[in-house]
Amino acid sequence: MAFQEKIGARSVRLAMSALALIATGHAAAQEAPMQRVEITGSAIKRIAVEGALPVQRLSAETIAKTGAGTVADLIQALPAMQGFTVDAVAAGSNSGGNVSASIHNIGEAYTLVLLNGRRVAPQGSGSAVNLNAIPMSAVERVEILTDGASALYGSDAIAGVINFILKDSVKATTVEANMTQPFDSSSGRQSYFNLTSGWTDEAGRIKLVGSYRHDERKAVKATEREFAKTSYLPFSHNGHNYVMDRTSSSAIAANASVKMYKVAGDEAKGFETIGFNPYLKTSGKCAPLNFAQATNDATTQNCGFDSSSMVEIVPENKRDSFFGKATIKLNDNINLFAETALSRLDLTARIAANTAPITIDQGSSYYNQYVKPYLTADQESRLYSVNALYRTYDFGSRASNTITDSTHFVTGLEGDLGAWSFNTGLTWSRNKIDERYTDGYALNQQFRDMVANRTINPFEPIGSTTASAQQLSDATFRGSIREASTTLKGIDARGSRELFALPGGAAQIAVGGDFRNYHYEQTPSVAASNGSIYNFNTPAQYDMDRDTYGVFTEVAAPLSKSVELTAAVRYDGYSAIDDGLKNATIGKREHATTYKLSARWQPTTGFLVRGSYGTGFKAPSMLDIAQPQVTAGFTASSYSCPSVLGNNSLCRPGKTQYNVYSVGNPELKPEESKQFTIGFRAEPTNAFSFGADLWDVKMTDAVSSVSEQLIFADPVKWRDLITTYTEPATGSTYWAIKSLSINIGKTHNQGIDWDFTARHKFAFGNLTSNLAGTYLIKSDYTEPGTSDKWTNDMNFFGSDNKVAFRHVVRWTTTLETGAFSNTLIANYRNGYTDAQSTVLNLDTNKLEKIRLHVPSHLTWDWQGKWTVNKQLALRAGIKNLLDRNPPLSLRNSSGHQVGFDPRYADPMGRTFYLTGNYTF
Repeated sequence: MAFQEKIGARSVRLAMSALALIATGHAAAQEAPMQRVEITGSAIKRIAVEGALPVQRLSAETIAKTGAGTVADLIQALPAMQGFTVDAVAAGSNSGGNVSASIHNIGEAYTLVLLNGRRVAPQGSGSAVNLNAIPMSAVERVEILTDGASALYGSDAIAGVINFILKDSVKATTVEANMTQPFDSSSGRQSYFNLTSGWTDEAGRIKLVGSYRHDERKAVKATEREFAKTSYLPFSHNGHNYVMDRTSSSAIAANASVKMYKVAGDEAKGFETIGFNPYLKTSGKCAPLNFAQATNDATTQNCGFDSSSMVEIVPENKRDSFFGKATIKLNDNINLFAETALSRLDLTARIAANTAPITIDQGSSYYNQYVKPYLTADQESRLYSVNALYRTYDFGSRASNTITDSTHFVTGLEGDLGAWSFNTGLTWSRNKIDERYTDGYALNQQFRDMVANRTINPFEPIGSTTASAQQLSDATFRGSIREASTTLKGIDARGSRELFALPGGAAQIAVGGDFRNYHYEQTPSVAASNGSIYNFNTPAQYDMDRDTYGVFTEVAAPLSKSVELTAAVRYDGYSAIDDGLKNATIGKREHATTYKLSARWQPTTGFLVRGSYGTGFKAPSMLDIAQPQVTAGFTASSYSCPSVLGNNSLCRPGKTQYNVYSVGNPELKPEESKQFTIGFRAEPTNAFSFGADLWDVKMTDAVSSVSEQLIFADPVKWRDLITTYTEPATGSTYWAIKSLSINIGKTHNQGIDWDFTARHKFAFGNLTSNLAGTYLIKSDYTEPGTSDKWTNDMNFFGSDNKVAFRHVVRWTTTLETGAFSNTLIANYRNGYTDAQSTVLNLDTNKLEKIRLHVPSHLTWDWQGKWTVNKQLALRAGIKNLLDRNPPLSLRNSSGHQVGFDPRYADPMGRTFYLTGNYTF
């Protein structure tokens, strides 16, 4: 018996029994040598078997059965994946639709993504790869090593490796089309078209493969989902009625922020600030789409704008991708190959109308009509400044369109040279983005003129403008604001051969090395730099360069027929960062040696025990080290002024959001890890198999930053992370915080990957059922600034603004009956304790701090397949069969969505899809 399925994927068999020979179509060639292949996690070519390291394999058919429409849908649904970035974060960030993978919640920066065994250019200055760069329709299979592999692949593979293996040989032409439609409405509709073809000459010396695919997805507005439609969200908890208020003090009609001397004209005595809404003062109620803010107090009576009503919780996108490969047989032993993967993602994210603070001069008509009547004589005598906190609703939603172009090219040689099997290649890979504003951003001078001549009156409600649609359009900025790219240039070579005979077979050795250069640059557009856009912060400019290099060796020793030991060691070096703008070298050179020891014991064909121990090392990203202080938006939550620091002139009125800066740290140290795995695989009968792997990863000098919650909870302790920010529009200066990269201490992650597979043959068909999951035991980390005060985010929204789920489980059952098959999939995450939130108790009319329990989330998917004939196959399916809405969450990070957490639940609802595949 050989080991069968894991996480719904069929492990490759040992191919030694007659059954395996028949299944592969070589029953008549039993004397032929078995082909050796390179398995992810080892550089030694060997017969494909369950090895000493835990590798999950997804075949093309397994992938199709999931109904996943994109690579991110496929990977992020696996139980072993936690802590990744979802494309919904594009709503309100400059991510451009970046989606990532993260094994075991260790982090996307520690999960290495490979394309045909080689690196792909990351998005940004670090190592995380945008999964949108992977051509989905060209994927032949996916191999996921859920154990650290720094000793083989390089320092950033601490969490593991995901290797996308693309089609190498195609003898037919296949056309595939898909349509995916939510039941609720056409919003969120997706579709794709794919054409894959190949050609091999009669002599078999030239092979060509090509695959093109076009995807489209329509946006989903927050107002089209009941659970996400408002920032002023009523809910019940413990027998009380509450309101979660995530409205914004930048409103229409505008709030007035009034700053006054404590003692008239005496700046040394300090300042105080009050806030109120003139429209509320006049009419006794807030304007439409506004609510009296729950945080109002004796000094602040603001109306908050319902910003969620303008957000698209799922952004629209279009995507084109192409993969091509040519292989030329130079002789019987050596092949020349060249492959390219190209993709373009066109994503548009829309969020609420822009915030626009406006200076109100004392004595102006605005001041006399809307501010002065609500000030006492004493307050007016102490007046310092007045700002209108306005939102440019008439200009429409802010629309950010990001074009992401990914280009990946590899050429090289592979084959056998004497006793050596070798592979060497040159890689050129680039991820480039062009971020454009297409709506919602006002031109600076035109907007100021409209306010001055009262074409736009900031203190009047929606619908009061006298500007025509054409005037508003003419006053809207449209164009590129920045371009950024990361380019990878590399060369690599590796080879393996047999060394000498051992009782269990031949000992083997692999050696290899690689050199890579990373170049990260960002250039703001002229319009983004010259003040053309109202209240706009110019994107930072970067020009950074870094070299990395490494050499490794790996030895496999089969001590007996049942025992094999493997050892690998690698040396990595990282250069300091060359800053082309400053003409300076920042940081310092880093280097380290890592190792990996692994063993497998297989006393019978149906039972295997395996284990490994290794070390890891990761240098910080270029921006972590060399980023100058740059603006990075606002805090996710609203906070009271850190008045304990003194200087209340820097306070904003009431509880509100404060600006954030990002800044690098040249003194960062590399992160280091120690990890082990131990597990087993068992197949007592052909009808049943199971296995489990315990994994453990400890990291020291982990790079992170202090969260905004911790900074505002103790501003004295984190005084070095508090600075000031000056608004471009008004010149007013306020408190701000810095997101500074630091070595915060230690992390410890531990868990068990497990699976059970049962198979039964009925008279009418074959039934296969697989239950798989990841059970987290630890997700611990030391609090920022400490090395011994531990905390965690296990089933708890932690200070790292995320949740680690104890249980993530997937159950897949397929019944095959001739030309038909039906697959049922259950996806489960346990419940957790939500982020702490300040909410208004409607029964007592007082603010309270609470943490909700977010319930577990279980969804069911179904797919039916009909193999009409050898050429045509049809698949139809329903995702989220029972139409489960995302559970209520009061979290306030990771995107502009309110009422749920898009990282942990899909807002699409029940969705139908139909896929047709024709081969000729």
